[in-house]
Amino acid sequence: MPGTNPRELGLLADCDNCFGLCCVALPFSASADFAAGKAAGEPCRNLRDDFRCSIHEQLRQRGYPGCTVFDCFGAGQKVSQVTFEGRSWRQAPGTAGQMYAVFPVMRQLHELLWYVAEALSLESAGQIHAELRQALEETERLSRESADVLEKLDVAAHRTEVNVLLSRTSELVRAGQPGKDHRGADLIGARLKGADLRGANLRGAYLIGADLRGADVRQADLIGADLRGADLAGADLTGAIFLTQAQLNAAKGDAATRLPPALTRPSHWPDTRSEAGTQTRAKPGSGGRSKPVPGDRGRSGGAGRRSRRR
Repeated sequence: MPGTNPRELGLLADCDNCFGLCCVALPFSASADFAAGKAAGEPCRNLRDDFRCSIHEQLRQRGYPGCTVFDCFGAGQKVSQVTFEGRSWRQAPGTAGQMYAVFPVMRQLHELLWYVAEALSLESAGQIHAELRQALEETERLSRESADVLEKLDVAAHRTEVNVLLSRTSELVRAGQPGKDHRGADLIGARLKGADLRGANLRGAYLIGADLRGADVRQADLIGADLRGADLAGADLTGAIFLTQAQLNAAKGDAATRLPPALTRPSHWPDTRSEAGTQTRAKPGSGGRSKPVPGDRGRSGGAGRRSRRR
């Protein structure tokens, strides 16, 4: 029976045991996130022969910030060392196409494992722990199937089934909190400075460039929320659920930003407290929101940005 610790489940990226799959399998276009584009199945120009990134220490400075905000949740090493038994696409070129096809499927399975494991750690979701445990075991079983099975797997259908439990977990955790439903809402650039967002449903919300300085985001559901460029200086995210490291890496914060214990402060965040980030919080109900548009475009997954972490 699998445990619930991310490390024990193999959900932490281990690039030393991966064949550079996120640098090869995934496509990206030249943009503010990537200095140069490439097609799916084409090795990134910065990928070395040993599957390491030649500019890892300078990714942001060299125009590849998109590579710093992606997390494969350990899918890379699972595909490399388990599914394909340690034989790389360079050693066995005939496996390359299938390996690249399996990688995004495995990433989705591992992302689900991350969320379900977190749900199992939440006491308030205790009444559905048995169902969550079954979902964890089934998802782990699927992740260990053969490449042929994984390539044809209807991962969207499995994701839908698991998401029912994740949604129920969210409801149980947020019960009794004042948070409103902003699922899938367009909050791009929203002025949420000092806002009371305790227990808010922010599943799949678009918070790109939003001002969340000093906001209270405790017990909020952030699964799939797009936090690219969002300012979290001084915000309190302790107790926020389904928040991932990739989402934090895509956002801005400071030394005053409070995080859940399972996550770490991104290295590009300043070690100082910004004056604006230590604002007194708004009173409950004062909001401070800018044109929220409720919707149901919510995604059940994380930030979904590609990268190569070294």
